[in-house]
Amino acid sequence: MSAGTAPMDERDEGGDDHHVFWADEVADRIEARDPDDPIIIKGGISPSGVPHLGNVNEIMRGYFVAEALRDRGHEVKQVFTADDRDPLRKLPRKLADLDGNIVELGDVNAGALGRNLGKPYTDIPDPFDCCDSYGEHFSNLIQQSADLLGVPIDVVSNTEMYESGELEDVTAEILDNSEKAREVLAEYQDKVDADYIPFNPICEECGKITETVTDFDTEAGTVEYVCTDLEAGDNTIDGCGHEGTATLREGKLPWRFEWPAQWKTLGVDFEPFGKDHAEGSWPSGEDIARNVMDFEPPVPMTYEWFTLNGKPFSSSEGNIVLVSEVLELLEPEVLRYFFTKDPNKARDFDIGRLDLLVDEFDRFERIYFGEESADERETALAERIYPMVVDEIRPERIRIPYTFAAILGMTDDPELREEIARKEGHISDDAPDWAAEEALARVERAQTWAQRTSNEYDYDLKRTEMPEADVDAETAVALDELAEFIEAGHDGDEIQEEIYETAKRHDIDMGDFFGTGYRLFFDEEQGPKLGPFLSNLDREFVLRRLRREG
Repeated sequence: MSAGTAPMDERDEGGDDHHVFWADEVADRIEARDPDDPIIIKGGISPSGVPHLGNVNEIMRGYFVAEALRDRGHEVKQVFTADDRDPLRKLPRKLADLDGNIVELGDVNAGALGRNLGKPYTDIPDPFDCCDSYGEHFSNLIQQSADLLGVPIDVVSNTEMYESGELEDVTAEILDNSEKAREVLAEYQDKVDADYIPFNPICEECGKITETVTDFDTEAGTVEYVCTDLEAGDNTIDGCGHEGTATLREGKLPWRFEWPAQWKTLGVDFEPFGKDHAEGSWPSGEDIARNVMDFEPPVPMTYEWFTLNGKPFSSSEGNIVLVSEVLELLEPEVLRYFFTKDPNKARDFDIGRLDLLVDEFDRFERIYFGEESADERETALAERIYPMVVDEIRPERIRIPYTFAAILGMTDDPELREEIARKEGHISDDAPDWAAEEALARVERAQTWAQRTSNEYDYDLKRTEMPEADVDAETAVALDELAEFIEAGHDGDEIQEEIYETAKRHDIDMGDFFGTGYRLFFDEEQGPKLGPFLSNLDREFVLRRLRREG
């Protein structure tokens, strides 16, 4: 399914008390626990690669639940933990600078990463030399993504939580309950021996994370350890063999314990997570929370991952796109709208068919303002969601159709773009200046979309100067007849059909006739579907060009 082809909400009716928007159902589950304000909504990520659009799923799902709760009068805080004390286990193939440029590993100081395998992300130099660490660089990118979408989140560093002592009490609690921790963990993980202690110190000698703790003293707040090898997938990161002592602030909990430790420390009320965590990660965290740490885990919500251009997001394969890149192609409100869709449904974010998503958003917006008829459910959904996806509700706003904006993008003349848009009725004479300006801003986005996807709108309209075209007598007559047909007033499909009929009447090769048209307008041998394209241009210009008058 391409972006924009799904209905606005595909959930079945659930009875009289069924909410039209999924976030309200989640808000009901949170309120049922009678939480104190502020309600804490959490997400999280380990800084192992480029923070792409797929990672934003968790932020946006949390955001809409937060908005639903705010509508009910609650104070809500949305936090996003960067698991930046995790060890770097392998080198990423691609990275992103703070300007959103994706680069290969060879384009940066890769040695800064390669020499630091096994060390926490916040102890590794930033390969771009712009932040204090690789972990901080990554966290800044996550914060930027949220900021670009207007989502207020607090990015929380795990390293800072450990070093400040925020996680010290829960860490001691888990160590004091090591026997129960081993018993619970054995249900979800193989090879949990009787000597297992749930803490991973940082070796004071080599700086790497080690998983071998030989003893602990929670009253003193210390553990004894041996720096042993760290398994990283099919590879092994060598330990240095050092035997030492570390405080509870000089290491980290294993991830299955760290997740519930974050919940308890931050007071988390709700956390959405991808379906990959639903079978093992969430049940183990839930079990540890209740049976090792003696507290109730937050309200959960599993969401489906979405694909990009029909394939899974993959930094190593290069199938990624950043929020900043997407916002060069469409408005933030359109992207926010994409994330309002049912989280239980898998869907594809198809860059090549963004026009469908934008068209769907424009219709959704018209339904909200009562400018387009819709069924009762669509209307209720638009009324509920629209205020959450726009910065300001403005009935005077104008939306130029995305593909028409792409056609306008074939010329770089701003005045001409506005002139054509007004002649075609997309901008009225009484439109506020700000509305016209924002409407025309879509042209730049649509032009960028056409250029990046090399689609049928990626052409340069030769507006100021007529290209040279070898037109014989019979073709000249045919072009004049086509001009007369267009002058009489016909839509794009009718013009397209007439191009075929005109060529047939004059016994002109079909490819040659279309080629002449493309040369006259683009100085190219091919171009967009000619009939609809000509119908979208101002008629006087089309007639002059077909009649070879300039």
